[in-house]
Amino acid sequence: MFYRGKYTDGADGREMGAKRQRIIDQGPSFYGASPGSSFMYNAPPPPYTYVSQPPPFPVVRLRGLPFDCTEADVAEFFHGLDIVDVLFVHKNGKFTGEAFCILGYPLQVDFALQKNRQNMGRRYVEVFRSKRQEYYKAIANEVADARGGSPRRNVPRAKSSDDAKDSAEHTGILRLRGLPFSAGKDDIIEFFKDFVLSEDAIHIVMNSEGRPSGEAFVEFANAEDSKAAMAKDRMTLGSRYIELFPSSPEEMDDAISRGR
Repeated sequence: MFYRGKYTDGADGREMGAKRQRIIDQGPSFYGASPGSSFMYNAPPPPYTYVSQPPPFPVVRLRGLPFDCTEADVAEFFHGLDIVDVLFVHKNGKFTGEAFCILGYPLQVDFALQKNRQNMGRRYVEVFRSKRQEYYKAIANEVADARGGSPRRNVPRAKSSDDAKDSAEHTGILRLRGLPFSAGKDDIIEFFKDFVLSEDAIHIVMNSEGRPSGEAFVEFANAEDSKAAMAKDRMTLGSRYIELFPSSPEEMDDAISRGR
């Protein structure tokens, strides 16, 4: 478990649970004291000068983490920042490649965001702003997942991204996200080897600098094939797991034209 940039052994979960509970119970005041370290990214000593509102909760969300990622890997990725907590997100007992990272100060969030799309090992990691409520919800989901139940069994829930994928209309086009930058059309054809695809049906999206963006679009023979191909969602290509989304000709054309 990480706390104020120092690692302690929390293998039994008791230390992690206690510190996480302090974050929840004490809220913004938990960050009111200086961590006493000399990290170059530390915020100025309190008190903060926020007017009529508490400082924002210093949390970021990471996506695309290696499946063997550890807290030490996250600490190294954010080297120089104070790591208070790392919460890995699981679904049905399996790591999703996402995590929440609590930082020592709100101002450190901006430095953490500068790591967006930088590599951890052979994978690039996406870093997003997040909110206290999202972090708390993730903790509740982790507890419920460990117990094999839902934290709100009787409360209607909003559609998750997986639900949205299942209910989305298929047009025969899928969007791929999280591709290795070195992936070519042959690699994508091999990924979908159960389907008949030509190189012309695969469109690798480039960024404004003309480099692969990690996304691609694949045109299948029909909507039934694209729906069946969703079974490959979150399977690995090389060292990365690939997310699949039903798409449309309009979305594909727009993404391709932006990269030209």
